[in-house]
Amino acid sequence: MSLTLPESHRDLFERPVVVALATVNPNGQPQVTPVWVDYDGQHLIINTARGRRKDRNMEARPQVTVMAMDPDDPYRWIEVRGVIEAIDEASGLEVINRLSAKYRNQPDYYARNEAMRGKETRVTYRIRPTHITKGG
Repeated sequence: MSLTLPESHRDLFERPVVVALATVNPNGQPQVTPVWVDYDGQHLIINTARGRRKDRNMEARPQVTVMAMDPDDPYRWIEVRGVIEAIDEASGLEVINRLSAKYRNQPDYYARNEAMRGKETRVTYRIRPTHITKGG
């Protein structure tokens, strides 16, 4: 069963708020990374480069947690626990460009770092919420 984000906190995923993504390392230790995120009404959507620690962790262990804290009020936050429901390389470049437009106002993610263009494979992860806790 997929949960819908509460309207009261949905803006934290619609605005360009950098969120914390928690994954689990092979030894069981949590690993947390700041990431860009989007929400399609059903899934949280993140994107990373193939081979990074969070990529390897999500491939091996699909349970993740995303925490967003309101930059204007740190006591207003939301924690979304979920599972990776889809992993997609085909949409990787399109999604990172869309996130770049949202977070940087730059629709070409590689415009700031041309040297990386074509040197990495972008991967999109769709997270299905299974538990939501909120504050504020």
